[in-house]
Amino acid sequence: MTENFQRRKEAHARAIARTLRAAGHVALFAGGCVRDVLLGRTPKDSDIATNATPDEVAKLFSAHHRNRRAFGVMQVVMDGHPTEVATFRRDLGSSDGAGPMPSRQHAGKDAQRRDFTVNGLFQDPKPGQSLIT
Repeated sequence: MTENFQRRKEAHARAIARTLRAAGHVALFAGGCVRDVLLGRTPKDSDIATNATPDEVAKLFSAHHRNRRAFGVMQVVMDGHPTEVATFRRDLGSSDGAGPMPSRQHAGKDAQRRDFTVNGLFQDPKPGQSLIT
């Protein structure tokens, strides 16, 4: 992928984060994109973790897919580029195999339940601070 393409994808993710924040929600880059920045790599995509519910995300963005809505994950599409927006989640801890469920808990609780340490990394998408090195 070209650097210009990656910059457009990052710009879309930042726009999504700004929209979420303007509506009063938390919005943090999460997981692999944060790992890649720490390793000096260009992220392939940018996932966002938020305290907004899937319904709140749907109200803010007209172009979205609800394919993993039950788990609190929506895909917001800008210029044909999807960005995953995940509501902070919690594990139910039940014996019926139920997985992570959406929760309005804070980022710390969400990070504790993630499957890999790297997935529990968050970065504040501050203006002027590029993910691309």
